[in-house]
Amino acid sequence: MNVLPSVAFVVCWSSGFIGAKLGAGSASAVTILMWRFLPLAVLLIATLPLTRASWRGISSRALGKQALVGLLSQSGYLLTVYVAIQLGVSSGTTALIDGTQPLVAGALTGPVLHQHVSRRQWLGLLLGLAGVTLVTTADATAGTGAPGWAYLVPFLGMFSLVAATFIEGRSRTPTSPSVAMTVHCTTSAVVFSALAACTGAAQPPAEASFWIAITWLVVLSTFGGYGMYWLILRRSGVTKVNTLMFLMAPVTALWGALMFGEPFGLQTAFGLVIGLAAVAIVYRGAPPCVVQPVEPTPPGRPHRRDHVP
Repeated sequence: MNVLPSVAFVVCWSSGFIGAKLGAGSASAVTILMWRFLPLAVLLIATLPLTRASWRGISSRALGKQALVGLLSQSGYLLTVYVAIQLGVSSGTTALIDGTQPLVAGALTGPVLHQHVSRRQWLGLLLGLAGVTLVTTADATAGTGAPGWAYLVPFLGMFSLVAATFIEGRSRTPTSPSVAMTVHCTTSAVVFSALAACTGAAQPPAEASFWIAITWLVVLSTFGGYGMYWLILRRSGVTKVNTLMFLMAPVTALWGALMFGEPFGLQTAFGLVIGLAAVAIVYRGAPPCVVQPVEPTPPGRPHRRDHVP
């Protein structure tokens, strides 16, 4: 896998935590998320005539599966991230808790997707977990004023994203990025618009900071981070893309320190170095991608290759 897409993915995905922090002071989580996805869904639906070739032959079952993936990977995941940050958990800490995702995904890759995870990859995953733990401890002990239970909220989002990854990974027929993005964003727009309407939070604030945050989230986080996530997952497999997730925590912590004055000390820097070492170990130990035949097995389907998303 090329280095440039990996770097772009890490930066753009990390920008989502920063964008959530930018908008946290001007509106509730559901308001931000509604106005992040509603115009985006309208735009994507309006471009359907230009992407009609990608929609040919797609069954209603495949569209339903993509709606479920979008519900988990966008709606469920992002709502927990935004709520956690608005409860007082720093952007860095939220990313650090989310950084436990690769270990969970790596542990489930074998039994769920029938992929081989080498000893070197396991070493990298465990080393990355050590780096995440170091940075998490440093950030949490700095004190943010958030209640203790608030630190459990990002874990819900992490498990939601892991579930979406494996549902997509067990798919027999790949879906084009344009179709997946349209279905996912439309699903999120419906979910968050309904939540905002039910809670009386649909009216956007007039502050310029709100719309700056929305633009940031749409351009960098959705098109950049979310789009690159599925692109790299399709090309390189679950283990590699989730190993890159180890870098989100220290990158976001550094970014939050520069933009918002969040604490970033020697222990956090050391965790960043360990995370980089973990990525290097996993990438060197990863076998080349090999396409394998698929035989449907009810009630689910085995993963057909090592590069799905």
